Amino acid sequence: MDALISVIIPIYNIMDCLPKCVDSVCRQTYSAMEILLVDDGSTDGTGALCDELAKKDARIRVFHKENGGSSSARNLGIREARGEYLGFVDSDDFIEPDMYERLLSAMQKSGCGIAQIGRDEVDAEGSRLPDICVPPKEEEFIKSEDFLRELLLHKGDCSFCTKLLKRELFTEEGFPEGMLNEDFYLLTRMLTRTEGIYSLPGYGYHVYYRIGSNTRKKDPDVFPRVYGDCVDNADRVTALVEEYYPALQKVAVRFGLFQRLEYLLHIPVGQMTKDNLPYRKCVSFIRHHMGDVISSPYLTGKNKLYLLLLGTCPRGVRRLHRKLKHMD
Repeated sequence: MDALISVIIPIYNIMDCLPKCVDSVCRQTYSAMEILLVDDGSTDGTGALCDELAKKDARIRVFHKENGGSSSARNLGIREARGEYLGFVDSDDFIEPDMYERLLSAMQKSGCGIAQIGRDEVDAEGSRLPDICVPPKEEEFIKSEDFLRELLLHKGDCSFCTKLLKRELFTEEGFPEGMLNEDFYLLTRMLTRTEGIYSLPGYGYHVYYRIGSNTRKKDPDVFPRVYGDCVDNADRVTALVEEYYPALQKVAVRFGLFQRLEYLLHIPVGQMTKDNLPYRKCVSFIRHHMGDVISSPYLTGKNKLYLLLLGTCPRGVRRLHRKLKHMD
């Protein structure tokens, strides 16, 4: 009997994109699959659409739950999944017909617990946008430590949507609920429990880019979660590096500095106050690591300049950066 793959799709108010997404999964060349549609409390009729899609393919199972966020929906799918292997697809994206066949074949051939394939961004006209992560030219095995190094240098792909994973990797924990950047958090922890990742050439996963889809990053009310969670993850991965991969400590420091640079270049000026503890901690971290900023071979000259200035006069530099951005 062929190994069963469970594909989990968290869904919320996405009626316009869902049929194409689900159809791309149903059309996979590997047929031993179940498709779990987890409706995360949709309010626009998406839940009913899920039920209609399930009538067209017996492999589709639908679950309706109260709204709890993408991680909550994914975790429900993990609990309900029957497959030996788990995959994840976001409800506004779509995949190539042979994606899961290629990933499963690579895992069975290599014995790896995780396999991944390349992804790109596609706009409404079907045009491919600049690559997010460049896949390898040939199949390759990447040791966990080397893969983590790529992630810390912002060169690797932490998305679970481009990967197929053995179910056993989720026995200890699922996706953290109530936080963003959850894929990075969970994947870095999984790397300590597997020897590495098998990476395939080519693009199998397509991220649908919608104009305005990233506006939440500019919302001052959402800012603390978007960039604050990234800073928190930097601290968590630094602790992980100290325990499991001490050779990566300098790279981890660079990662922590870069995440704080992003935080300080996007924080609303009105939130740069003495009573904003996360903001004060970011500035304090940079000041404490001025020597690392100067000596790091992993930071660009521009990164170093901004960090040194932000560590000295954060509010003034932030105002200047905002003016320069508006002039572009």
